[in-house]
Amino acid sequence: MSKNSLLPSATLLDAVSAIEATEKRLAVVVSVDNGVLGTLTDGDIRRHILKGGALQASVSEAMNVSPVTASINTSDSALRKILAQHNIRSLPLVDENSKYVRTLHEMELDSEDKPALNKQVFSAAVIMAGGEGTRLMPLTENLPKPMIEIHGLPLLERQIRRLRNMGIILVYISVNYLSDVIRNYFGNGAKFGVEIRYLQESEKLGTAGALSLLPNIDDLKSVLVMNGDILTTSDFINLLHFHEDQQSEITISAVDYQIEIPYGVIKYDGTKVKGIEEKPSQQFFCNAGIYALSNKVLSKIPEDKFFNMTDLIERCLIDGDIVSVFPVHEYWSDIGTSTDLERTREEFKAYKI
Repeated sequence: MSKNSLLPSATLLDAVSAIEATEKRLAVVVSVDNGVLGTLTDGDIRRHILKGGALQASVSEAMNVSPVTASINTSDSALRKILAQHNIRSLPLVDENSKYVRTLHEMELDSEDKPALNKQVFSAAVIMAGGEGTRLMPLTENLPKPMIEIHGLPLLERQIRRLRNMGIILVYISVNYLSDVIRNYFGNGAKFGVEIRYLQESEKLGTAGALSLLPNIDDLKSVLVMNGDILTTSDFINLLHFHEDQQSEITISAVDYQIEIPYGVIKYDGTKVKGIEEKPSQQFFCNAGIYALSNKVLSKIPEDKFFNMTDLIERCLIDGDIVSVFPVHEYWSDIGTSTDLERTREEFKAYKI
């Protein structure tokens, strides 16, 4: 079997690995005789999670059972039309007996783009690094929170490395508290393989206000915004694809948070008991502090005023803009307290970021 093909007995965790194993971003579910049964994209899996599904579930619970396929002998021009007609980037190619041969990605059809299939990236990333980190005192007395080390490297450097590895080269850093520490460490970003520009807050502008300082916003088709105290292995390319597929103005990354109630919960109507559920759990999707923003949204941010991302989201909802949620199933940690920091340092040993 190929790297991105799976049998129906596979789990969605297996599908995640198959999708990430190649740059074609598609898992193909095949029968034992290699017939195409379905396909799975990263978006299919995340929509399954939003419905309350688990990654341990079978691929059959989330796969597209009517996938678009094409003959291995189909011409490039015809393949381009098929992809455009169905608004997809990849599809399985089959032989004359309808058996799976391989997966085709749209970039393969343009010879000049063959070396880099991950052509679509954010125009820029903005890291919000201006906070004081008061809950981490005294560690942050002389050090900005994003500069706290995680196994030998500042958290902010790990974020920048992650962005670079995802093809995002232009990085803006919003700075305020102890900004010289950040500026002196990173400079223009050249030695880190990126171009770094700084958004200097003269006063606290909230979690979105600093975006009003971005220059030449008309040149920014899409912007990744993330808090400076987050460590994650989330795939920003998949976030952008999801954002564009949903035709969203804002896409909010969200982490699954479950609360287990340690008692039996009584279900009742009036004074009559209808049942009792022993130690139920409730699932919530919580803001992960990572966002995809379209160009249109940037003009909604007031200049040099305190403005939170929640304010921007609310404004977009009032204006009728599409705001979507992107569930993060990868590693994610928010470093807000000393307890969070110690936990993250311990968990980090299992990840490469």
